[in-house]
Amino acid sequence: MSAALAEWRDQKPLRGLPDDGLFGLRKAQLREEWLNATCSQLEAAWLANEEKWLCEETQKLYERLPDRAPIRQFYFLAHGSELPRVKREKLLKEWKRRFGDPDAGLQRAIDLIHGNTRRSRRGVPLPVPNQLPARGHRPLGRDGLIHKIVEAVRERQDSGNGSLIVLSGMAGIGKSTIAHHVAWILEDRFPDGVLYANLRGFTGEDAQPADPEHVLDRFLAELPPYSSAAGLDGKSAALRSALAHRSVLIVLDDALSAKQVLPLLPGVGTSAVLITSRKTLGDLRSHHEVDLRPVGPLGEEAALELLQEKVSVADRGKHAQAFTDLARLCCHLPLALIVVARRLENRPHHTVDVLARELAEEREKLNVLHLPAHELSVRMALNCSVRALSEEARRLLWQLAVHPGPSIGWDAVMDLGMVGNGMRADRAVEELATANLVELRSDRYRLHDLVRAFARHYVVPVVPGALESFEKATVLQVLEHQLQNVRACDRLLDGQRMLPIGEPNGITVAEPEGLDQAVSLLDEEYDTVLLGIRLAVEQGLEHYMWLLPMALVTYQWRRRRLADALRGLTHATEAAESDASPVERAMFYRMLAGTQWRLEAFEPAANHLRRAILLSEQDDSEAGLLSLARSLHALALTLRKQGCVAEAEEHHRRALVLYRELSDLVGEAATLNGIGTLHYDQGEYDEALRFCADALGVVERTTDLSGRADVLYTLAKIHQSRAERNEALLLYRRACENYRQLENWPNEDKVLWLYADVLVAAGRSPDAVEALERVLVLRERMGGAGVHEVRDRLEGLR
Repeated sequence: MSAALAEWRDQKPLRGLPDDGLFGLRKAQLREEWLNATCSQLEAAWLANEEKWLCEETQKLYERLPDRAPIRQFYFLAHGSELPRVKREKLLKEWKRRFGDPDAGLQRAIDLIHGNTRRSRRGVPLPVPNQLPARGHRPLGRDGLIHKIVEAVRERQDSGNGSLIVLSGMAGIGKSTIAHHVAWILEDRFPDGVLYANLRGFTGEDAQPADPEHVLDRFLAELPPYSSAAGLDGKSAALRSALAHRSVLIVLDDALSAKQVLPLLPGVGTSAVLITSRKTLGDLRSHHEVDLRPVGPLGEEAALELLQEKVSVADRGKHAQAFTDLARLCCHLPLALIVVARRLENRPHHTVDVLARELAEEREKLNVLHLPAHELSVRMALNCSVRALSEEARRLLWQLAVHPGPSIGWDAVMDLGMVGNGMRADRAVEELATANLVELRSDRYRLHDLVRAFARHYVVPVVPGALESFEKATVLQVLEHQLQNVRACDRLLDGQRMLPIGEPNGITVAEPEGLDQAVSLLDEEYDTVLLGIRLAVEQGLEHYMWLLPMALVTYQWRRRRLADALRGLTHATEAAESDASPVERAMFYRMLAGTQWRLEAFEPAANHLRRAILLSEQDDSEAGLLSLARSLHALALTLRKQGCVAEAEEHHRRALVLYRELSDLVGEAATLNGIGTLHYDQGEYDEALRFCADALGVVERTTDLSGRADVLYTLAKIHQSRAERNEALLLYRRACENYRQLENWPNEDKVLWLYADVLVAAGRSPDAVEALERVLVLRERMGGAGVHEVRDRLEGLR
């Protein structure tokens, strides 16, 4: 040991090189290596009873490094017994004032000199290792997680048990920082020291994961009596024996697998192990009781604090929105935030907007987050994770990045596995989830935005044939899965509309069992389908450009997502004109007009419906006649809104003739209700009641719940105008129940609003309050329009 240390020719390693960045980090590592070697030399001298040399050497080291606890430990061992008790106490009191309470190693030396610890045959206290890296910054936004881990370890230790904590999360999430901080908090709880190993599970191509046998050699060297065991199993058993009567904290950083970790774990006793890994290390659970602690992105406040650590308060306020955007675009990932913060150190803060725009570009994002000179790179970190995947998992990861997101269900993942020569997509997605490259949340898989960008632009999957052809096949599979499943739901929302969608081929379709399940499925898939429509537009796939918006529009009407519906149908117009037949185009224009009608844009709605009538008249088949009847009826409803009563009734009557010729009871009832509504508008309540009563008689011979609710609503208004309050209340309630069953929020809102009027007039204010509270819930769900009006009305009734 002395010969090795003699090669250390300078007290300052790498003299002349900078103290920051990579060189600064290496200097710190070399200083720690020197200190560890020096302490080993002092320990050897103590073991060999080289008292004179030890006294001289510790005196020199103590003068240079009084702040290092191991140096104070050996200084006290060498000099403490020679000092009078008063001087010893004075020295210890001074150390406590300057450096705080003694650590476990120094305390053992104090106890030995004071006679509180039994000397061994050779008078040597057991050495107490402390291999933790240098203390760093407190991890921001992790106080809750750190507190829970610390308390869990303490509780198990107090009950005489050990702990095995696994911190698992994606690359750059801050697992090691948390583990180190937890270890610094807990180190005084473990009198026999702290062992640390970087297992290098996910490192660059120029480094291999740590061999557990080599790690065992290092650990056993710190735990006398020194073992002569050979081989992995022998050394692992020796470690368990050495720890059986010790209480040691072990930190295993960046573990690759359970196989790498298992030989390094203690058996019985109160030792604790902290493991960090990009994987969940599920195989450990079959051998040990594991406390898995997932580590996710930071919250917004902590992300901003990390990003703005060196930014003045004035600049924070001046560029508040830009910093918020930066944090969001970094997905609150600590590594990404640190890279951006480092970039901001060398840029004026008014360029924050420029940096945010660069991060918003998917292709540019990972270049912005790449600082290899400082060993800071999201791209490099993710590459290490992806390199450890199987070929099938890499292929699926790439396909998930082609998928528009933001989430994907199990069936859709399985369908992706059918592209090309097929693969076991179930095993591949499990591998990705285990590696924390996808997240399973609420039964749906999600890709972190930075993982998506990396997979899309830096992963090259092994695929059958050309990659371009495989990508096209993947896109088609994604869109066909969406179209077939949205159509399956839409059939329950609108059984009258037939879309020209073929039967599923190689696609898994989740057939909903009822209307509630259909709406629930669309609630889950909605954001994904919107992005699918955008993908179809980007790829110029006309079939999906118009059929996906068409399949979704009834749901959008019932959830009052009208802006989305209008956007999707507007983008689809050219595709419908190119891809659809005249009758199909007429249906498309009716849906577009229906969306504008609900937005009270009656003039463009009427123009689209006239276009639908012309298209329908080009086809004299039964389908063409039905399309014409529906177009005439829809135009009549629109003309009523424009105040064109005579023209509206003319179109209703034309539609009525066609519906009766076609024996279409649903259409007949809707048209009779439309004519009755026109008479109601004119104050002709008897005529209105006659037509609507006929409409109710017709619609009740069908299963059309929506048409029945429409007729009941009109009848309720008529009876209300005739001051027939009881009849109006009954009809409003029935209409409301039907609309609620249909999940038709806008119409349920409309009925309840008028229902409350009648309840108030009947002196039933508590019932009116209940109805209006439901209106409040519906309007909040639909975006908040009209909420203040409801609250004001409730205030007056309470």
